[in-house]
Amino acid sequence: MHQRRIPSSGEMLPVVGVGTWRTFDAGGKPEDRAPLAEVLRLLFEAGGSVIDTSPMYGSAEAVVGDLLAAANARATAFIATKVWTTGRDNGVVQMRNSMRLLKTDRIDLMQIHNLVDWRAHLPTLRAWKSDGRIRYLGITHYTQSAHDELESVMRAEKWDFVQINYALDDRAVERRLLPLAAERGIAVIVNQPFGGGGLLRKLMSRKLPDWAGEIGVASWPQLLLKFVLANPAVTCVIPGTSKPEHMKDNPQAGFGAYPDAALLKKMIGEIAI
Repeated sequence: MHQRRIPSSGEMLPVVGVGTWRTFDAGGKPEDRAPLAEVLRLLFEAGGSVIDTSPMYGSAEAVVGDLLAAANARATAFIATKVWTTGRDNGVVQMRNSMRLLKTDRIDLMQIHNLVDWRAHLPTLRAWKSDGRIRYLGITHYTQSAHDELESVMRAEKWDFVQINYALDDRAVERRLLPLAAERGIAVIVNQPFGGGGLLRKLMSRKLPDWAGEIGVASWPQLLLKFVLANPAVTCVIPGTSKPEHMKDNPQAGFGAYPDAALLKKMIGEIAI
């Protein structure tokens, strides 16, 4: 799988990971967790490493922690989670609980979720990074209405990562946020690459265009992921799934060629309608 550089460190990160919103909120039943263990196994087998989760995703953190421990795979994973509360002390309690659930004493990436009380949490994240409890710090948001605030925060402070939504039918971040991330040396994680699922659902009944073969695409999910990865400011994309068959397919977007400018224009004109 292709890898891209994290600007603040130079570390290389595989370009396709997995998101856990809804998909990993599986509780404790072994029969519900078994497909998720296979999802992670297939991610690692394909060369991926990024697992993005959050305290707001139900049991997802606990499920990820248990599955990684059972597979002895913590060293293979790049764990990204979030702080999602108000107040410094509440943030500390929540992040410590995330570490407990994820069964690790070091989080690869701690993100301030949807900018919630980011000024209160940033000093803690900086101190924890200095102490080695987290490796990278970042911010997230997923709505276009927050782009002005997100841009302001990206300019005001130094961040290792920003997580934003970006898809063939949701390209607002191309105007300011992706160029700003490149300018400021901020790695970009992309969520909702399938347009929140709506775009992919519409496309699945359509025949894949003949020109998809020009970039080695064999499925609609691969095509939508390659569109996102064609932007050089994007570091990693994290499509969420609980289905092993999807995890066999999605990482293939991280291999081979990406669309050039002409093909991107064709994709937008023929698909983003």
